[in-house]
Amino acid sequence: MRLPARVRIVEAGPRDGLQNEAAQVSTADKVAFVDALADAGHSIIEVSAFVSPRWVPQMADAAAVFAAITRRPGVRYTALVPNLTGLRRAHESNVDEVAIFAAASETFSRRNINQSIAESLETYRAVCDEARRLAVPVRAYLSTSFGCPFEGTVPVERVAELTARLIDVGAYEVAISDTIGIAHPGQVGDVIDAATRTVPLDRLALHLHDTRGTALVNVYAGLQAGVTTFDASAGGLGGCPYAPGATGNLATEDLLFMLDGLGIETGVRLDRVIEASRRIEQAVGHLLPSRVFRAAAAKRHTESPS
Repeated sequence: MRLPARVRIVEAGPRDGLQNEAAQVSTADKVAFVDALADAGHSIIEVSAFVSPRWVPQMADAAAVFAAITRRPGVRYTALVPNLTGLRRAHESNVDEVAIFAAASETFSRRNINQSIAESLETYRAVCDEARRLAVPVRAYLSTSFGCPFEGTVPVERVAELTARLIDVGAYEVAISDTIGIAHPGQVGDVIDAATRTVPLDRLALHLHDTRGTALVNVYAGLQAGVTTFDASAGGLGGCPYAPGATGNLATEDLLFMLDGLGIETGVRLDRVIEASRRIEQAVGHLLPSRVFRAAAAKRHTESPS
Protein backbone atom coordinates (compact mmCIF):
# COMPACT_ATOMS: atom_id res chain seq x y z
CA MET A 1 0.00 0.00 0.00
CA ARG A 2 1.26 3.46 -0.92
CA LEU A 3 2.23 5.64 2.05
CA PRO A 4 2.13 9.46 2.24
CA ALA A 5 5.23 11.27 1.00
CA ARG A 6 5.11 13.79 3.82
CA VAL A 7 3.48 14.00 7.24
CA ARG A 8 3.02 16.77 9.76
CA ILE A 9 4.05 16.29 13.39
CA VAL A 10 2.28 18.22 16.13
CA GLU A 11 4.81 18.46 18.98
CA ALA A 12 2.93 18.16 22.28
CA GLY A 13 5.86 17.71 24.66
CA PRO A 14 5.82 21.13 26.33
CA ARG A 15 2.10 20.80 27.16
CA ASP A 16 0.86 17.21 27.17
CA GLY A 17 4.32 15.94 28.00
CA LEU A 18 4.97 18.17 31.01
CA GLN A 19 1.50 18.70 32.48
CA ASN A 20 1.57 15.63 34.75
CA GLU A 21 5.22 15.85 35.79
CA ALA A 22 5.72 15.72 39.55
CA ALA A 23 8.78 17.96 39.56
CA GLN A 24 8.02 21.63 38.98
CA VAL A 25 9.77 22.52 35.74
CA SER A 26 10.95 26.12 35.70
CA THR A 27 9.63 28.64 33.21
CA ALA A 28 13.14 29.09 31.85
CA ASP A 29 13.48 25.35 31.19
CA LYS A 30 10.11 25.28 29.42
CA VAL A 31 11.08 28.22 27.26
CA ALA A 32 14.39 26.61 26.33
CA PHE A 33 12.53 23.36 25.52
CA VAL A 34 10.09 25.10 23.19
CA ASP A 35 12.87 27.05 21.48
CA ALA A 36 14.95 23.90 20.99
CA LEU A 37 11.99 22.09 19.45
CA ALA A 38 11.39 24.98 17.08
CA ASP A 39 15.09 24.90 16.14
CA ALA A 40 14.66 21.19 15.37
CA GLY A 41 12.24 22.09 12.58
CA HIS A 42 8.83 21.63 14.16
CA SER A 43 6.11 23.69 12.52
CA ILE A 44 3.48 23.21 15.26
CA ILE A 45 4.30 23.20 18.99
CA GLU A 46 1.71 22.98 21.75
CA VAL A 47 3.43 25.24 24.24
CA SER A 48 1.16 25.20 27.30
CA ALA A 49 -2.42 25.18 28.59
CA PHE A 50 -4.53 28.04 29.90
CA VAL A 51 -6.28 26.00 32.56
CA SER A 52 -6.86 26.40 36.28
CA PRO A 53 -3.53 26.19 38.16
CA ARG A 54 -5.45 24.50 40.94
CA TRP A 55 -6.01 21.45 38.71
CA VAL A 56 -2.87 21.62 36.56
CA PRO A 57 -0.20 23.51 38.53
CA GLN A 58 2.51 22.66 35.99
CA MET A 59 0.76 24.94 33.47
CA ALA A 60 0.35 27.93 35.82
CA ASP A 61 3.07 29.89 34.00
CA ALA A 62 1.50 29.58 30.53
CA ALA A 63 1.45 33.34 29.92
CA ALA A 64 5.05 33.72 31.11
CA VAL A 65 6.23 30.96 28.79
CA PHE A 66 4.47 32.50 25.79
CA ALA A 67 5.96 35.89 26.64
CA ALA A 68 9.53 34.53 26.71
CA ILE A 69 9.75 32.08 23.79
CA THR A 70 11.56 33.12 20.62
CA ARG A 71 8.96 32.96 17.89
CA ARG A 72 10.37 31.56 14.67
CA PRO A 73 8.71 32.37 11.32
CA GLY A 74 6.65 29.46 10.04
CA VAL A 75 6.07 27.92 13.49
CA ARG A 76 2.59 27.86 15.04
CA TYR A 77 2.65 28.13 18.82
CA THR A 78 -0.54 26.71 20.31
CA ALA A 79 -2.23 26.20 23.68
CA LEU A 80 -4.95 24.04 25.20
CA VAL A 81 -8.02 25.88 26.51
CA PRO A 82 -11.03 24.44 28.39
CA ASN A 83 -13.45 27.35 28.11
CA LEU A 84 -13.94 31.01 27.17
CA THR A 85 -11.80 32.21 30.07
CA GLY A 86 -8.91 30.09 28.86
CA LEU A 87 -9.41 31.31 25.30
CA ARG A 88 -9.27 34.94 26.36
CA ARG A 89 -6.12 34.37 28.38
CA ALA A 90 -4.57 32.57 25.42
CA HIS A 91 -5.51 35.38 23.04
CA GLU A 92 -3.91 37.92 25.38
CA SER A 93 -0.71 35.86 25.08
CA ASN A 94 -0.85 35.97 21.27
CA VAL A 95 -1.24 32.27 20.66
CA ASP A 96 -1.42 31.19 17.03
CA GLU A 97 -4.19 28.68 17.67
CA VAL A 98 -5.95 26.88 20.51
CA ALA A 99 -7.02 23.30 21.18
CA ILE A 100 -10.17 22.02 22.87
CA PHE A 101 -10.59 18.56 24.36
CA ALA A 102 -13.74 16.44 24.35
CA ALA A 103 -14.16 12.75 25.21
CA ALA A 104 -15.84 9.80 23.50
CA SER A 105 -17.07 8.31 26.80
CA GLU A 106 -19.39 9.95 29.31
CA THR A 107 -17.55 8.80 32.41
CA PHE A 108 -14.19 10.06 31.19
CA SER A 109 -15.75 13.38 30.18
CA ARG A 110 -17.20 13.90 33.65
CA ARG A 111 -14.01 12.79 35.42
CA ASN A 112 -11.72 14.87 33.20
CA ILE A 113 -13.64 18.14 32.74
CA ASN A 114 -16.67 17.75 35.04
CA GLN A 115 -19.10 18.00 32.13
CA SER A 116 -21.17 15.56 30.12
CA ILE A 117 -20.26 15.15 26.46
CA ALA A 118 -23.27 17.25 25.45
CA GLU A 119 -22.33 20.00 27.92
CA SER A 120 -18.75 20.03 26.71
CA LEU A 121 -19.86 20.44 23.09
CA GLU A 122 -21.95 23.45 24.04
CA THR A 123 -18.96 24.94 25.88
CA TYR A 124 -16.75 24.34 22.86
CA ARG A 125 -19.26 25.80 20.45
CA ALA A 126 -19.05 29.04 22.43
CA VAL A 127 -15.23 28.81 22.43
CA CYS A 128 -15.15 28.25 18.67
CA ASP A 129 -17.58 31.09 18.01
CA GLU A 130 -15.46 33.50 20.02
CA ALA A 131 -12.23 32.15 18.52
CA ARG A 132 -13.64 32.75 15.06
CA ARG A 133 -14.38 36.36 16.03
CA LEU A 134 -10.77 36.68 17.27
CA ALA A 135 -9.41 34.96 14.13
CA VAL A 136 -7.84 32.17 16.22
CA PRO A 137 -7.99 28.67 14.64
CA VAL A 138 -9.28 25.83 16.84
CA ARG A 139 -8.06 22.23 16.87
CA ALA A 140 -9.84 19.49 18.82
CA TYR A 141 -8.84 16.34 20.67
CA LEU A 142 -11.29 13.48 21.05
CA SER A 143 -10.10 11.50 24.08
CA THR A 144 -10.78 7.79 24.73
CA SER A 145 -11.50 7.15 21.05
CA PHE A 146 -10.06 3.62 21.25
CA GLY A 147 -11.11 2.69 24.77
CA CYS A 148 -12.04 4.17 28.13
CA PRO A 149 -10.47 3.30 31.51
CA PHE A 150 -13.95 3.34 33.07
CA GLU A 151 -16.31 2.10 30.34
CA GLY A 152 -14.05 -0.14 28.27
CA THR A 153 -14.81 -0.42 24.57
CA VAL A 154 -16.00 2.73 22.81
CA PRO A 155 -18.14 2.14 19.68
CA VAL A 156 -16.55 3.40 16.46
CA GLU A 157 -19.90 4.91 15.49
CA ARG A 158 -19.75 7.19 18.54
CA VAL A 159 -16.21 8.27 17.69
CA ALA A 160 -17.29 9.07 14.13
CA GLU A 161 -20.34 11.01 15.31
CA LEU A 162 -18.41 13.08 17.84
CA THR A 163 -15.63 13.78 15.36
CA ALA A 164 -18.21 15.21 12.98
CA ARG A 165 -19.79 17.26 15.78
CA LEU A 166 -16.43 18.77 16.75
CA ILE A 167 -15.90 19.83 13.15
CA ASP A 168 -19.44 21.21 13.16
CA VAL A 169 -18.85 23.36 16.26
CA GLY A 170 -15.82 24.93 14.60
CA ALA A 171 -12.66 22.80 14.91
CA TYR A 172 -10.56 22.69 11.75
CA GLU A 173 -9.09 19.30 12.70
CA VAL A 174 -9.78 16.51 15.18
CA ALA A 175 -6.98 14.49 16.76
CA ILE A 176 -8.53 11.09 17.40
CA SER A 177 -6.84 10.13 20.63
CA ASP A 178 -5.75 6.89 22.26
CA THR A 179 -5.71 8.36 25.75
CA ILE A 180 -4.72 5.23 27.67
CA GLY A 181 -2.61 3.55 24.99
CA ILE A 182 -4.98 0.65 24.39
CA ALA A 183 -5.38 0.85 20.61
CA HIS A 184 -4.18 -1.87 18.26
CA PRO A 185 -3.61 -1.49 14.50
CA GLY A 186 -6.81 -3.31 13.59
CA GLN A 187 -8.82 -0.63 15.39
CA VAL A 188 -7.03 2.27 13.75
CA GLY A 189 -8.24 1.45 10.27
CA ASP A 190 -11.79 0.82 11.48
CA VAL A 191 -11.98 4.12 13.37
CA ILE A 192 -10.52 6.16 10.50
CA ASP A 193 -12.82 4.43 8.02
CA ALA A 194 -15.87 5.23 10.17
CA ALA A 195 -14.81 8.85 10.74
CA THR A 196 -14.18 9.54 7.05
CA ARG A 197 -17.77 8.70 6.18
CA THR A 198 -18.71 12.15 7.49
CA VAL A 199 -15.38 14.05 7.83
CA PRO A 200 -12.70 14.54 5.14
CA LEU A 201 -9.54 12.55 5.82
CA ASP A 202 -7.36 15.67 5.74
CA ARG A 203 -9.21 16.99 8.81
CA LEU A 204 -8.22 14.00 10.95
CA ALA A 205 -5.08 13.42 13.01
CA LEU A 206 -3.95 10.67 15.38
CA HIS A 207 -2.82 11.23 18.99
CA LEU A 208 -1.34 7.97 20.27
CA HIS A 209 0.09 6.78 23.56
CA ASP A 210 2.61 3.97 23.91
CA THR A 211 1.33 2.30 27.08
CA ARG A 212 1.34 -1.16 25.51
CA GLY A 213 4.18 -0.56 23.06
CA THR A 214 1.85 -0.32 20.06
CA ALA A 215 2.09 3.38 19.17
CA LEU A 216 4.39 2.98 16.17
CA VAL A 217 2.49 0.09 14.63
CA ASN A 218 -0.66 2.17 15.09
CA VAL A 219 1.04 5.04 13.29
CA TYR A 220 1.83 2.67 10.44
CA ALA A 221 -1.81 1.60 10.30
CA GLY A 222 -2.74 5.29 10.24
CA LEU A 223 -0.32 5.92 7.37
CA GLN A 224 -1.88 3.06 5.44
CA ALA A 225 -5.29 4.65 6.04
CA GLY A 226 -4.00 7.94 4.63
CA VAL A 227 -3.56 9.95 7.85
CA THR A 228 -0.86 12.60 7.47
CA THR A 229 -0.89 14.36 10.87
CA PHE A 230 0.40 12.72 14.05
CA ASP A 231 0.89 14.12 17.55
CA ALA A 232 4.06 13.21 19.41
CA SER A 233 6.00 14.23 22.50
CA ALA A 234 9.76 14.67 22.68
CA GLY A 235 11.40 11.95 24.73
CA GLY A 236 8.05 10.20 25.19
CA LEU A 237 7.17 12.65 27.95
CA GLY A 238 3.69 12.48 29.39
CA GLY A 239 1.11 9.93 30.29
CA CYS A 240 -2.43 9.61 31.50
CA PRO A 241 -3.37 9.92 35.20
CA TYR A 242 -5.93 7.17 34.60
CA ALA A 243 -3.21 4.71 33.61
CA PRO A 244 -0.76 4.98 36.55
CA GLY A 245 2.81 3.96 35.81
CA ALA A 246 2.20 3.79 32.08
CA THR A 247 4.64 5.16 29.57
CA GLY A 248 3.63 8.39 27.95
CA ASN A 249 2.83 9.76 24.56
CA LEU A 250 4.27 8.47 21.33
CA ALA A 251 7.88 9.68 21.42
CA THR A 252 8.84 12.16 18.72
CA GLU A 253 12.24 10.49 18.32
CA ASP A 254 10.69 7.05 17.78
CA LEU A 255 8.23 8.44 15.26
CA LEU A 256 10.96 10.31 13.37
CA PHE A 257 13.22 7.26 13.29
CA MET A 258 10.47 5.24 11.63
CA LEU A 259 9.35 7.97 9.23
CA ASP A 260 12.92 8.77 8.23
CA GLY A 261 13.48 5.08 7.53
CA LEU A 262 10.38 4.96 5.37
CA GLY A 263 11.52 7.99 3.40
CA ILE A 264 8.59 10.09 4.61
CA GLU A 265 9.44 13.77 4.96
CA THR A 266 8.65 15.74 8.12
CA GLY A 267 11.00 18.72 8.10
CA VAL A 268 12.09 17.81 11.65
CA ARG A 269 15.66 16.84 12.54
CA LEU A 270 15.96 13.81 14.79
CA ASP A 271 19.35 14.78 16.22
CA ARG A 272 18.05 18.15 17.38
CA VAL A 273 14.94 16.64 18.99
CA ILE A 274 17.23 14.27 20.88
CA GLU A 275 19.22 17.27 22.13
CA ALA A 276 16.02 19.03 23.25
CA SER A 277 14.97 15.88 25.12
CA ARG A 278 18.38 15.56 26.75
CA ARG A 279 18.02 19.02 28.27
CA ILE A 280 14.45 18.56 29.49
CA GLU A 281 15.34 15.15 30.96
CA GLN A 282 17.62 16.96 33.40
CA ALA A 283 14.78 19.34 34.32
CA VAL A 284 12.19 16.64 35.04
CA GLY A 285 14.70 14.54 36.99
CA HIS A 286 13.98 11.10 35.54
CA LEU A 287 14.83 9.03 32.49
CA LEU A 288 12.69 9.59 29.41
CA PRO A 289 11.16 6.46 27.88
CA SER A 290 11.75 7.06 24.16
CA ARG A 291 13.61 4.03 22.85
CA VAL A 292 15.47 6.00 20.20
CA PHE A 293 16.42 8.65 22.75
CA ARG A 294 17.65 6.00 25.20
CA ALA A 295 19.71 4.36 22.44
CA ALA A 296 21.26 7.73 21.56
CA ALA A 297 22.01 8.42 25.23
CA ALA A 298 23.71 5.01 25.59
CA LYS A 299 25.77 5.60 22.47
CA ARG A 300 26.78 9.04 23.72
CA HIS A 301 27.83 7.54 27.06
CA THR A 302 29.98 4.84 25.46
CA GLU A 303 31.64 7.37 23.17
CA SER A 304 32.47 9.80 25.98
CA PRO A 305 36.11 9.83 27.09
CA SER A 306 36.68 8.00 30.37
